[in-house]
Amino acid sequence: MQTQAGDPGAFARFDLGRVPSPCFVVDEVAVRRNLAVLQDIGQRSGAKVLLALKAFSMWHLASVVGEYLDGTCASGLWEARLAREHYHGELTTYCPAYRREDLPEILRLSDTVIFNSPNQIARFADLIEKARAEGEVFEIGLRLNPEHSEAEVAKYDPCQIGSRLGFPVSKLRPEHLAGVDGLHMHALCEQGFEPLSRIWNAVEPYLAPLLSDIKWLNLGGGHHITRADYDREALIVWLAQVSKRHGLQLYLEPGEAIALDAGILVGEILDTFDNGLAVGITDISATCHMPDVIEAPYRPAMLGEVEDGVRLRLGGPSCLAGDIIGDYGFAAPPAPGTRIAFLDQAHYSMVKTNTFNGVPLPSIALWNSQTDALKLVRRFDYTDFRDRLS
Repeated sequence: MQTQAGDPGAFARFDLGRVPSPCFVVDEVAVRRNLAVLQDIGQRSGAKVLLALKAFSMWHLASVVGEYLDGTCASGLWEARLAREHYHGELTTYCPAYRREDLPEILRLSDTVIFNSPNQIARFADLIEKARAEGEVFEIGLRLNPEHSEAEVAKYDPCQIGSRLGFPVSKLRPEHLAGVDGLHMHALCEQGFEPLSRIWNAVEPYLAPLLSDIKWLNLGGGHHITRADYDREALIVWLAQVSKRHGLQLYLEPGEAIALDAGILVGEILDTFDNGLAVGITDISATCHMPDVIEAPYRPAMLGEVEDGVRLRLGGPSCLAGDIIGDYGFAAPPAPGTRIAFLDQAHYSMVKTNTFNGVPLPSIALWNSQTDALKLVRRFDYTDFRDRLS
């Protein structure tokens, strides 16, 4: 995949030596800028906008998120707990399949619980009825598979053949909507407005006859709304039109868009040598700290990279041969101790870190690029590694 961001913004003047290494540094000003864009979309279109915690769950900024957005969406019990403990507003929870023992608490915590198939709704009807009898108030949603592919990479395509995600829209019948308050669709991955419009054009003929008793339509995530080239005016007009035409409350669930270009991952060159090409080992591990580099795969942009100059293949300190971040250009050969930073690392990277090989987790710092205030929010140590093991 090609990274869709990588603008250094205010980080171009950040002193990388101010934080321990490795360390995620998030710029609150950049997060607020993204949130303001999303708030404007919601206010002008009538849609509600929720933060997808799966992409950005830095709850130190929960109160900031609450100033701009309508709430959060969770992917299961633990994210739902996090949402209720720290965030404000509505909470929508969706999971491809729920464990029976988890569902009562999820129903208690959530304003909306979205199921992946009509069969799940029917199978858990007793728990839904019991929760409501006990005074819990929540709505039920059904995720649909639009069966219209727009994702650029097959493994990130929720509409691929054999997808686990959502009930095929072509199989949807009126009886499947008994007890269902709203519908959910998620078929995008780091994309603009045009793919969303094409998806809706493909599914609207199926859905239009069935929407009279539906209250809301959740359009999921994958919307790169805060990217500079996103056609936000077209999105606003489209959301308002769809809402009016079908009498629906619309929802968006951006995750990446909230933290786009809002954070860096600072690291340090530990060693360099030549093995047919120049190699640099860093204390940043692709497999431990930026797993999407391997999973996607993609090449993250590096702060201050030069096109001409010394090329180094950078990789992490783990024993995995494939722990390679990529090949990068330096103005001069970097010596051990040289600080580096990779751009656009606030979303997904932070929530997917792991301690394979006992590689330490990066610290987390919050920076305000306007005031230059810097706060070390979290520093991990050996016990964080030890205590997750038996």
